Amino acid sequence: MKETRTQAMQTAESDDFLLPLRHMNLIDDFLFDVATVDLEVCKILIELSLGIQIREIRWKEGQKVIHNLPGRRGIRMDFYVEDDEGRIFDVEMQKRKEGHVPKRTRFYQALNDAPLLKSGEKSFDSLKPTYIVIICGFDLYGFGKYRYTFENSCNEVPGLKMGDACTKVILNTKGKNDSEVERSLVDFLHYVAESEASNVQEDCDERLKRLHKKVNGIKSNRQMGVTYMKMEERDRLIKESGKAEGEAKKLIQQICKKMQKGKTPEQIADILEEELGTILPLYEAAEKCAPEYDLDEIYDLVRPKDED
Repeated sequence: MKETRTQAMQTAESDDFLLPLRHMNLIDDFLFDVATVDLEVCKILIELSLGIQIREIRWKEGQKVIHNLPGRRGIRMDFYVEDDEGRIFDVEMQKRKEGHVPKRTRFYQALNDAPLLKSGEKSFDSLKPTYIVIICGFDLYGFGKYRYTFENSCNEVPGLKMGDACTKVILNTKGKNDSEVERSLVDFLHYVAESEASNVQEDCDERLKRLHKKVNGIKSNRQMGVTYMKMEERDRLIKESGKAEGEAKKLIQQICKKMQKGKTPEQIADILEEELGTILPLYEAAEKCAPEYDLDEIYDLVRPKDED
C-alpha cells in the first residue's frame, strides 16, 4: 500500500512538471525553440511551409545569431539552415501581431546576406537563394490566405521578376482559402496553432505525423518540464526581488567569461551545473552584446518586459 501511494505521489509530481508543456503549441516560443533543435523537425517545417521536397539540410554556420556592426542591432533567428542545393532557409515564429513583420524580413535579409560576401569580393554570385518564412498566429494582410509569397517584381512589366533570389513567405494559421492551397499546408498550420493529436488525422501527410510524434515526445519529457518550470521560476524571482537581479547578472558574468574562452552553451551549462534552458537565452543575449559584454545591456535583453 505504501509503495502504491509513493508511486501515485511521483506520478502526480511528474504531471505537475509536464502540465504547462502539455498545454503548449508549436506557436509558443519555448516549444518551438526546443523542437527546432532537431534538424528533422526543421526539415519538416520547411517542406510543409513551402510545399517543397528537400533531400538534406544542415545548420548554417553561426546558426541563430548574426551580428551587425558594433553598436548596431543584430538578430536572433529561430532557426537558420542550408540545404544540399545551397538554398538558405530562415524560419521564424510570430505568435502575436507586434513589431513590423514586413520590415523585419527586410532587416533579416540584409544581415543574412552580409556574411556571404568576403571583403573585397566584386561578384555577387556567392549570394545564395534565400527563403525567409514567418509563421504567424494571425492574418497579417487580412485576405484570409494561409500563405502569402513575395518576390520582387517590376511594376511596369507584369510577370517580370527582379531575380534577386530572395523569397519571403508569410504564413497564417487562421487562413480560410483551403481549396487554393495544398491540404498538407492547411493541416500543418492548424497543428501549429493547436498541437494536439486531434489535429493529426489518419489520412494526413506522413511528415505531420512524424512532427507530432516528436512534439509529443517533448511534451512527455519530464526533464524538459523541469527546465521550463525553472525558467518560469527564474523569471518570477527576477520580477519579485532586486536581489534576484544581482544573481542573474552574476550568472550572466560567469557565462560571458566562459564565452570569451570559446565555450559552447552546452559546455557552460555543464561547468556551471545549470540547465541548458537556463543558459541558452542568457548566452544568446550576451552574443548580441559582444565583444563588450555589458552586463546591464545583456540583462535588459532578458529581463521580463513587465519588470519596468
